[in-house]
Amino acid sequence: MLKLAVLVSGGGTNLQAIMDSIDDGRITNAKIQVVISNNAGAYALTRAENYGVEALLLSPKSFDTREEFNQKLLEALKERDIDLVVLAGYLVVVPPCVIEEYENRIINIHPSLIPSFCGTGCYGLHVHEKALSRGVRVSGATVHFVDEGTDTGPIILQKPVMVEQDDTPEVLQKRIMEQAEWIILPKAIDLIANGKVHVDGRKVTIDE
Repeated sequence: MLKLAVLVSGGGTNLQAIMDSIDDGRITNAKIQVVISNNAGAYALTRAENYGVEALLLSPKSFDTREEFNQKLLEALKERDIDLVVLAGYLVVVPPCVIEEYENRIINIHPSLIPSFCGTGCYGLHVHEKALSRGVRVSGATVHFVDEGTDTGPIILQKPVMVEQDDTPEVLQKRIMEQAEWIILPKAIDLIANGKVHVDGRKVTIDE
């Protein structure tokens, strides 16, 4: 049984999608061990409590140095024997010590088709604003492994979503969540939990 740590900064809609997918059997052989947030007001923590899993507030602001926070985050994951770290709208840079310890065991959901509209500063509505200002006809979402770069790790799954002519960033964000993010993030977790994902350098292969 794969033990998950889901790291979230906000409302936790992707967290809810993971919970629902575990409940309805779309995710097998995995369970949420802990939900960690840097934001005391994050509704994700309430979702975790309502679901009956540990909700842990861990903010860089609570520590004198960033290094102290980094070590505490690593300790929290190791103490709970975490197998896979899932970033589901987590707005804190994952420290190198965590990336090194959990190489190819940290995944992130990004609301575009990487390598488009990704990298430093591309998060939340900013991604959709950039996509619309560029006039693309298709956007979507990507699940990828996390490495030392920003949105540069090996790609696991992608799902395209059509952009409509009268879309606002908010409307496009909602459509991409519903038609892509909430589908491919649980699917990626299920594939990993069942040993079907293999990484060779920057390339991911998936067993059928």
